[in-house]
Amino acid sequence: MELKLPKYVKFILVLLGIVLLVGLLQSFKSVLVPLAFALLFALLLLPLARDLERLRIPRPLAILICIILIVTILGAVVWFLSMQMISLTSDLDTIGENIGNLLDRVQLYLYDKFGIEPSNRADLVRNAIGGLQDITTTFLGSTISMTTGAISMLVIIPIFVFCFLYYRDHLEQFLFKFVAKDRRSSMVQTVENIQQVGQSYISGLMIVIFIVALLNSAGLMLLGVKYAIFFGVFASILTIIPYIGILIGATLPALLTLATTGHLIDALLVVGVFMFVQFLEGNFITPYVVGAKVSINPFAAIVGLLVGGEIWGAAGMILAIPVIAMLKVLFDVYPPLTPFGFLLADIDEVNHKKRGRVGNWFSEIWNGIWHGKKK
Repeated sequence: MELKLPKYVKFILVLLGIVLLVGLLQSFKSVLVPLAFALLFALLLLPLARDLERLRIPRPLAILICIILIVTILGAVVWFLSMQMISLTSDLDTIGENIGNLLDRVQLYLYDKFGIEPSNRADLVRNAIGGLQDITTTFLGSTISMTTGAISMLVIIPIFVFCFLYYRDHLEQFLFKFVAKDRRSSMVQTVENIQQVGQSYISGLMIVIFIVALLNSAGLMLLGVKYAIFFGVFASILTIIPYIGILIGATLPALLTLATTGHLIDALLVVGVFMFVQFLEGNFITPYVVGAKVSINPFAAIVGLLVGGEIWGAAGMILAIPVIAMLKVLFDVYPPLTPFGFLLADIDEVNHKKRGRVGNWFSEIWNGIWHGKKK
């Protein structure tokens, strides 16, 4: 006998379930965060592991090769960014002198034009450099305090990745236990769709970050910006945050350029580089690399980042976008949850609407080159 409940009772139960879920996520953060990262890396490495196994490499060895590869790449990126940050910190004195000279010029201009008495330069520079040093000290202190936890995470996550990839067939059979035999074929298709779209989205996102990092770094190097590669890579990682990421990524190198050269036009050129790369990323790179299978609207992405940060901190912000992407795929294939998939989708999800007139023209040329069609 089916129990029918009033709609308001169902709504209250759903809210209670969400509150309970958030509480569980926060309570078991130390276990769930490594599991979530491991699942993310497992989806990313699954195609490579399968290819190696087709070459008759034993599954354990193939998985180990994949893990060593991803650890090496991530380690190299972290090492490079750390060295750049250390070098940037060592240049604080020079940056302080440049800021002092710039402040002198600004105060002299204000005094000549508006009669505003100049303030004590030493105090202004001391406050500015003191603020930078405080930020650096806080960052390094937080890094040191997190070292123990980070080391344990670096040990646990590869183990979880190995288990996910090694026992993937067993996990698939586990899911079969919840479904009747006559519905298992549709379930297999649904799981494969989620898996494929999740893989394409995550791998595509990595490719987009790499391409944007190259473009940002090249543009900054042409302008002669110091630490161009560091700022280019840093800004490319922030592109996963719609609108806000490009602002943060462009502000730091623009301020450094202004402090170094003392010319506002140079700082504006730096901002222009990031805006141009952002235009290319939004209209051409992401639509063709990631594709339109999973298109999340900026509002949902920003809310997801805030919620992820509130629940799991920085780890939650990193995991938010991939999790939302996979949830959208699940919502789209499960009819009762289709409205939520529509809510997460970009309103311009159709290619022609998403790319606009310029994008359609570019698409026609692209198809003409690769398929030999005359548009």
